[in-house]
Amino acid sequence: MHIKVPRTVSPSPVRRNIRQGSTFGVPKDDEWYDSDSNESESASSSSSSSDSFFYDSEPEETLPITKPKIPRTDEEIRAIEEAVNSIRIRTRHSDPYEEWERKTKEEALVSARRAHALLRSRRRKVQEATEAEEAKRLAALHKKQMEEVEARIAKLQMEQQSEEEKLREAWKARDKRLWERIEAVIKAEEDKVKAKLEADRKAKEEAEKKKREEEERRRQEEERKRKEAEEARLKKEREETEAREQQAKEEEQKRKEEEMTKAQAEKLKQEEKEREALGMTTAEDDWRRARDSLKRLKGGPMKTVKSNKELKSAWGKVRREITPKIGQLTNDTREIDRISHQIVDMIRPTQRQSGDLYYACLSSLAKAILLQAETEVTAEKRSALPLVQVTVNMLSALESFGEIFFAKLCQRSGGWPIPAVVPSVDVDGTPFDAETRKKAMGYRAEESQSEFATRLAGMMRVYFAVLVAPVQSPLDKMFQLPRVWTYFARMLSTPQLLSSPIAPSLLHIALDVGGIEAKHVFGKQWVKMMELLYEGVTTGIGGASERVLGGSSPEGKAARVRVQLEIERVMSAP
Repeated sequence: MHIKVPRTVSPSPVRRNIRQGSTFGVPKDDEWYDSDSNESESASSSSSSSDSFFYDSEPEETLPITKPKIPRTDEEIRAIEEAVNSIRIRTRHSDPYEEWERKTKEEALVSARRAHALLRSRRRKVQEATEAEEAKRLAALHKKQMEEVEARIAKLQMEQQSEEEKLREAWKARDKRLWERIEAVIKAEEDKVKAKLEADRKAKEEAEKKKREEEERRRQEEERKRKEAEEARLKKEREETEAREQQAKEEEQKRKEEEMTKAQAEKLKQEEKEREALGMTTAEDDWRRARDSLKRLKGGPMKTVKSNKELKSAWGKVRREITPKIGQLTNDTREIDRISHQIVDMIRPTQRQSGDLYYACLSSLAKAILLQAETEVTAEKRSALPLVQVTVNMLSALESFGEIFFAKLCQRSGGWPIPAVVPSVDVDGTPFDAETRKKAMGYRAEESQSEFATRLAGMMRVYFAVLVAPVQSPLDKMFQLPRVWTYFARMLSTPQLLSSPIAPSLLHIALDVGGIEAKHVFGKQWVKMMELLYEGVTTGIGGASERVLGGSSPEGKAARVRVQLEIERVMSAP
C-alpha cells in the first residue's frame, strides 16, 4: 500500500565539508586536538537529543598494542596510526543531513501509521456496515424464501386435501353406482317376476275376454246380418223411390231447360232481325267472333311474320321497344301521352311496310298490356289507371286494335270477358279435349283455379275501366259502356257461370270500377239489376238455393259478401 508521508517543516541542514589530510581523512598532528574537541561536542550534542534513535558510543577502550614482531619504520607506524584515527573519526562522525533524513522518516512513519490506523478503522466500520446490510438482506431473503416455501407447502397441502376430497367423492360415487347397479339388478329380477306373473294374469284374462268377445261377436254378427238385411231392403226401396223421384226431377229439369232453351232460341230467332238492325249480338256470337279473330291472327299474320326473316327482325325490334315502355307507365298525364305517341309512332309505319307486320305488332302490344295487368294491377289496383289510359289511346289511334285486343283478352281469360260458357267444340267444329278446352278457358298449364282467378282479376279490372273511361270518339263496340249492362245481364242469366266462385269476384270488380257510373247512365233499370243481383248473393235467383251466386265454396261465399257490400255502396251513392 502506498502511504503518503507529509514532509516536516524543519530546514534541511547543511553538510559540513571536513577536509581530510590523507586518503583516510586522518587529521594532521596540529589538527588532532580540534578534531577531538569537535567530536566530543558533537557526541555530547547527539547524546543530549531525546528524539535520536542512535546511542552514544561506548567509552573507548584502550587495547593493548602488540608490538609487531617485524619492526616498522616510523613512516609505517605513522600511516597505521593515521588510518586508525581516520577510521575512529569516521565511525564517530554524525552527519546533520542524515540525522534530518532519519527524523523525517520517523515522522513520516508515525504519520503513516496513524493514517493507516484511521483508514483501517474506517474500513472496519464500512465493512461492519456492509456486513450488517448483507446480513439484513440475507435475513429478508431468507424470510421471503421461507414464506414462499410455506406458501408452496400450504398450496401443496390444499391440493392434497382437494385430491383427497375428489378421491373420497369418487369413491362415494363408485359405491353409490355399485349399490344402484345391485339394486337395479335386484329390481330387474323382481320386475321380471312381476311381469311374468302379470303376463300370466293378463293372458288368462285375455283368454277369458276373447272367449266373451267371440261369443259377443257371434251374437252381434247375427244381429248385424239381420239389421243389414233389413237395411238393405229398406235402402233398396228408398233408392228405388229416390231414383224414380230423381229421374222425374231430371226429366222435369231437362224438360224445363229444353223449353227454356227452345224459348230462348225462338226468342233469339225472333229478335235476330232486331239485333242485326241494332248491331247487337249474343254471347255465343261474341265468343265465336273473338275465337275466329284469334285463329285468323295466328294462322295468318303471325305465321307469315315468323316465317319471314326480315319481317321477324322488324317485329322483334318493335316488340322489344314496346315492353319497357308499358312497364315504365306512371300516373302522370304528360308521361302517359308521351308514351302513347311513341308507341303509335313505332307501330303505324309498319302498316305501310306490311299489313301482317302491323297486325303482329298490335298483337304484341295487346299482350304487353295484358301481362302488365296480370302482374301490376293484381298487386295494386291503382296501377290500372295509367294502363287503362294508354289502352284507350291505342284503341282510338290504331286501326283494328280493338278486335285484336279483345281476341287476346279472350285467349288469356276464356269466356269471362263476354261472359259465355266455353262450348265443347271450337269455332271450326273441332271438338275440345280436356287439355285444349282448359287452355281455351284461359288456364295455363298446371294452374289452379285460385291462381287463374287472381290473374283474371287484374285483366278484367283494366277491361271494366276501359268500358267506363271517358273518350273523345266512340271505340269498338266491345269497349263501350253498354257492355257493362250486357255483362251483368248475361252473367245473371247463365246458371253455369253463376255457380262458379269466379263470377262474384268479377261482378265485385265491375261494381267497384263502374257501378256508380252505370247507375247514372241506366237509372231505374240498373236498380232493378242490382235487386236481382242482391237476391242472387243472398237467397239465390228466383229463391232457388242452387242458383245462389258463387256456389257453396269458401271462395264463393267470401266473394258474395264483397258483392253485397259493393251493391250497398252503389245504391247509397248519390
